[in-house]
Amino acid sequence: EWLLLDVTPLSLGLETYGGLAEKIIPRNSTLPTARAQEFTTFKDGQTAMTIHVVQGEREMVADCRSLAKFTLRGIPPMAAGAARIRVTFQVDADGLLSVSAREQTTGVQAQIEVKPSYGLDDATITQMLREGMAHAGADAAERARAEARVEAQSLLDAVAAALNLDGDLLTTEQTAQIRAQMDALAALLPNADAAAIRAAVQTLSQGTDDFAARRMNRNIQRALQGVSVEQL
Repeated sequence: EWLLLDVTPLSLGLETYGGLAEKIIPRNSTLPTARAQEFTTFKDGQTAMTIHVVQGEREMVADCRSLAKFTLRGIPPMAAGAARIRVTFQVDADGLLSVSAREQTTGVQAQIEVKPSYGLDDATITQMLREGMAHAGADAAERARAEARVEAQSLLDAVAAALNLDGDLLTTEQTAQIRAQMDALAALLPNADAAAIRAAVQTLSQGTDDFAARRMNRNIQRALQGVSVEQL
């Protein structure tokens, strides 16, 4: 006896920073199905997030099929990476996809429904699968480069903010050296490969270790001002 089950013909996911396609429900998942994953903000003070739902097997959003977009608003302004947004994908037995995004602190939520199979025929699905297999190697390299760029940009933003706040902790020469490392890293972002970008990230990270330690000491001193020994 055979039991026929409906499955998702192509992976379903969303766009993350840097144009990356993050797969939430992989292809061939038995219907109905549901999966959730947590995401966060990239910029300090970010109060909204656009959820771009995509379909396909490629690593970059530009090479996938766009299904829908919606915006989650009301995220409390926090430091980058502090917010917790839980995104849930649910596909029912009829193939209807429901995507919801919920900010865990406030409970604010937004959602959308879409039919992933709309406009898809067997030939289109087969073509998308073939393209995914044919470009697997190049896609993996491009994803690694995009992830390295995201990491680099995050570090550049953090160091720039630190210099604006506590740059007085450094000498003119030390500041010039850090800014030179920042410029070198920024110059690599458009065209360099992942290895070169990550090497420059490591150089800048190591070059700011002492600065980070000084900032930590200052913050500890600020926190302890006016605190008696008995209170410690």
